[in-house]
Amino acid sequence: MIPLRRLPSVSYNRVWFVTGASAGLGRALALGVLARGEQAAVTARMPERVRDVIEHYPAQALVLELDVTRPEQVRKAVAQASERFGRIDVLVNNAGYAQLGAIEELDDAQIRRQFETNVFGLIDVTRAILPVMRHARSGHIINVSSIGGFAGQSHLGAYNSSKFAIEGFSEALAQELAPVGIKVTIVEPGRFRTDGAGGVPAAVPTDIANSAPVGGATRDIVRQPGDPAIAAAAIIAAVDADVPLRETQVGMKHRARKLLRLSVIGLCEGRLALADCDCQSRNNHKAKEDSHEIPSAPRPRRGQAHRCRR
Repeated sequence: MIPLRRLPSVSYNRVWFVTGASAGLGRALALGVLARGEQAAVTARMPERVRDVIEHYPAQALVLELDVTRPEQVRKAVAQASERFGRIDVLVNNAGYAQLGAIEELDDAQIRRQFETNVFGLIDVTRAILPVMRHARSGHIINVSSIGGFAGQSHLGAYNSSKFAIEGFSEALAQELAPVGIKVTIVEPGRFRTDGAGGVPAAVPTDIANSAPVGGATRDIVRQPGDPAIAAAAIIAAVDADVPLRETQVGMKHRARKLLRLSVIGLCEGRLALADCDCQSRNNHKAKEDSHEIPSAPRPRRGQAHRCRR
């Protein structure tokens, strides 16, 4: 894992609440914060998959069963974490998956399930934890969106629309919580190794006349070359930075070739964009390793918000 800079003004005795921590980014993030001495409620639909975390960090970690689509489990998990640690400083809404299939192919149940997990589950967890953060008048909410949250892709329409919803929800939430000292960050990762693709519900057989094949979209989402540990390090560093995120950049070491990497992570307008950058794009940004310069954001079109781009 990439070493993280520690700022003197930042407390590293925080309590994290991480959803979807059984694999991929969620697991890497939970292990990352525990390895540096912080505490974490590590949640998963199948808690047996994260029991090993307790073995390594028995005094710091609390493993909880949590299916974000079940409100009673959400309330119970938040109550257990609050009772164990006394507070929750950072919420990471990471649980989610991608449903493959053309819009016309998916049935109502598949689309609703996508939104129940990716959107309504995220909202339920956030609303359950907000009273804890409001009481402390501090906190940081990390909502894991996707590059699919600002750019649609064929045969990922259900997933794209759920991530677009997360972006709008997060932007409104950030404005509502700013007066009480609670920060909100949108994380837009590219393709990182995770069970989010390995466990994707199969695309339904196409019966649409002249339909484009789903093979390309399937290959794109299943091929995930990025290292989730690097993404986790970037998120932790962003939370460490006790300054507005738009004024921060985290320089990350990169691997050669056109693999998914985090050599440039632009933080602007509350978004942490974990981009798929090749060497040419790095040169265009004129970013150097461990640089503190902020890459200039492209001028938005009329009516379009600023977004970090690769």
